[in-house]
Amino acid sequence: MVKRLLKPDYIFESSWEVCNKVGGIYTVLSTRAKTLQETLRDRIIFIGPDFWKEKESPYFREEKALFAEWQWEAKEKGLNVRVGRWTVPGEPIAILVDFNPFFAKKNEIYGWLWEHYQVDSLHAYGDYDEASMFSYAAALVVESFHNHYLKGKKAKVVYHANEWMCGLGALYINHHLPEIATIFTTHATSIGRSIAGNQKPLYDYLFAYNGDQMAGELNMQSKHSIEKQTAHYVDCFTTVSDITAKECVELLDKPVDVVLPNGFCNSFVPAASQFNRKRAAARKKMLSIANALLGEELDDDVLLVSTSGRYEFRNKGIDVFVEAMNRLLRDRELKKTVVAFIEVPGWVGEPRKDLQERLASGQKYDTPLEVPQVTHWLHNMSQDNVLGMMKYYDMHNRKEDKVKVIFLPCYLDGQDGIVNLTYYDLVLGNDLCIYPSYYEPWGYTPLEAIAFKVPCITTDLAGFGLWANSVFGKTGEITDGVQVIHRTDYNYSEVADAIKDTVSAYSGFTKKQIDTARKNADALSKKALWSEFIKFYDEAYDIALRKAGERMKAKK
Repeated sequence: MVKRLLKPDYIFESSWEVCNKVGGIYTVLSTRAKTLQETLRDRIIFIGPDFWKEKESPYFREEKALFAEWQWEAKEKGLNVRVGRWTVPGEPIAILVDFNPFFAKKNEIYGWLWEHYQVDSLHAYGDYDEASMFSYAAALVVESFHNHYLKGKKAKVVYHANEWMCGLGALYINHHLPEIATIFTTHATSIGRSIAGNQKPLYDYLFAYNGDQMAGELNMQSKHSIEKQTAHYVDCFTTVSDITAKECVELLDKPVDVVLPNGFCNSFVPAASQFNRKRAAARKKMLSIANALLGEELDDDVLLVSTSGRYEFRNKGIDVFVEAMNRLLRDRELKKTVVAFIEVPGWVGEPRKDLQERLASGQKYDTPLEVPQVTHWLHNMSQDNVLGMMKYYDMHNRKEDKVKVIFLPCYLDGQDGIVNLTYYDLVLGNDLCIYPSYYEPWGYTPLEAIAFKVPCITTDLAGFGLWANSVFGKTGEITDGVQVIHRTDYNYSEVADAIKDTVSAYSGFTKKQIDTARKNADALSKKALWSEFIKFYDEAYDIALRKAGERMKAKK
């Protein structure tokens, strides 16, 4: 007999990235919103930070009439909220809350947190205070809304907190509103990311690491503490992949209740009628930038490859990408010229005026610009990791080089001054995308690439890579649409060689082979749509609601 799942009547979901596009969690929440809206219709309410004072968030549209009576009541009690719509597919309700007033009682809040949940906030620094005050404010929003509209109505309510930044709010609700079911998702353990980011081997020694001890060693006590205690106290603890689930057991001493893989909403992908036109426009733009920068006439026959994501040089495998392109320079099997873009936001200063002038003129040039490896000037040119590694390997994009590497160090929002296309309008121009991650709980970039029919390379240290292998029933190869390279703590050189060999082989593919790889990439992406993955969330809601129900029964 199939168990009937309990369904929530209301879901409140908080994240630092609601209406605030700073990382992958924005993509998780904003693409999932449409699927939840279809079933809950305005009873899924997202809560985000309101720091958009002078300049409004481009992702939020205020609607003062929404919950107008409650908005007035909240303001009377010192809770400054703005209610409106998150301007993503599905247009869910979003509440932005001003958390600044709570800094005045920060010590009192931290004292309460220690007293009830033994969370160590003494070692807080950087973004810990800001995140905690937002998290506290988000919980007060839920409490106020619940008391105004839902109290005594037997509504099944879920509060879903994302990342350590929202842990404090989950614990507040756990204590003050026991009738609300709580879910906590860690998208990457703070201590796991820190171990990897500090050049320590994470995977071979995972069984031997003690999370609390490592937090002390890496000065991460407060973030680790709030994350660990939230994981232990919520009704349902979740993460995004099997690989991160192992981290949770070892570093947080808590197995997850359910894994929630990150899906995708393909409403971002152009319809067939527009797809080829947009792909041609993206390729034209990439080639025009390369030609203006390098003073060459590269045509559409070149192989365009790219990597992208956050600027985590080792964790995202940017170092291996540069290494692989350097080795490709000497590969005799390479059949085409390769132009490789590194689309990673660095400490960007301004777009290059000389490059802008060349692009605007429409003329052809036969001499390269000075420093023909970068499209925007950086504040830290001499200390930048990408430019430093290219300089070390003497990679200067010379005319005779069959591999050119171009660093595009800005956020692709359509207004960077050089590309002036959004990331989604550019990614579909690639022939191959390469993401050789060392630390990657899920991996949206490869999923986005295949959704735009671009075959990609990833690793089995990425949650997405492991998922792709499980779907294929074998290790993915580039002809499957996704090549999954085996990566360990120590096989950096073999990974670089595997990338080099794959790009070299792909340069010799026939049109039929390329079409097959692109078709297989597209087919795999359809298996990762939210319509396929939302069932895991339904399971999490059920677990949390049942625990909350049992708690309330025991109280009676």
